[in-house]
Amino acid sequence: MLVETRHAIDPKTAKAFDTTGLRAAFLVETLFVPGEIRLTYSHLDRLIVGGAMPAAGALDLRQVRQAGTPDLLDRREMTVVNVGGEGSVTAGGRSYPLSHRDMLYLGKGSGPVRFASVDGRKPAKFYLLSAPAHKEIPPRLIRIGDARRLDLGERATANERSIHQFVHPEVMESCQLVVGMTVLAEGSVWNTMPCHVHDRRSEAYLYFGLPEQGRVFHFMGEPEETRHLVVANEQAVLSPGWSVHSGAGTSSYSFIWAMAGDNVDYADVDMVPMEDLR
Repeated sequence: MLVETRHAIDPKTAKAFDTTGLRAAFLVETLFVPGEIRLTYSHLDRLIVGGAMPAAGALDLRQVRQAGTPDLLDRREMTVVNVGGEGSVTAGGRSYPLSHRDMLYLGKGSGPVRFASVDGRKPAKFYLLSAPAHKEIPPRLIRIGDARRLDLGERATANERSIHQFVHPEVMESCQLVVGMTVLAEGSVWNTMPCHVHDRRSEAYLYFGLPEQGRVFHFMGEPEETRHLVVANEQAVLSPGWSVHSGAGTSSYSFIWAMAGDNVDYADVDMVPMEDLR
């Protein structure tokens, strides 16, 4: 298991970064490696973002030194979203089958965790998101068809999309995490525009469903001075509370968004008027 640490970056410091510096601070380029678990421990609300890709055999997730506990989930909650082939997650002695785009919530005390693929030639790709937790909440498997769905946007503005809310107050309880998936309709490329910030919560985006040569231009930075990251398929972006987080792709795509911080109010955002963007 490989664990990388990312420290929090303030907006004044970020303004001085060139492209290489921005990517090193905010872009997680490699999540899925056959036979490995890779984690990024972020000081943004102590979010852990990672990927587990079991191939020839199962992968076990237990202790992560940066979390400071014998088992990662001793004082944390976690969601697991499968963006690959058929697989299963075993936690607390119980096995949960996850098909493509299904999500499993694991509460505080649910570990240890084991990841497995049904067919190593078509491995599962488990996207992992974890945040500190203050109480135990039972595990819950939410299939893509059971998530709360919102259809938004218009074809005329190239932002027709479906939002699938997995971990959300109207779907299930959590301590900090709010997690969902946005799927853009064919021909639509814009996400989260008009954009917003939410200083009370940090966020992570995983972009997937892009062709090999496809890219998403992820816009970040303060509203009056935006920057961008060029993001490939199955790469993630760490988004601090002071930054906008919006994007436009070279084709339609999907992304998983996850937030942690002071509350679980999905609508607690500060909208940015289009005329204020620079």
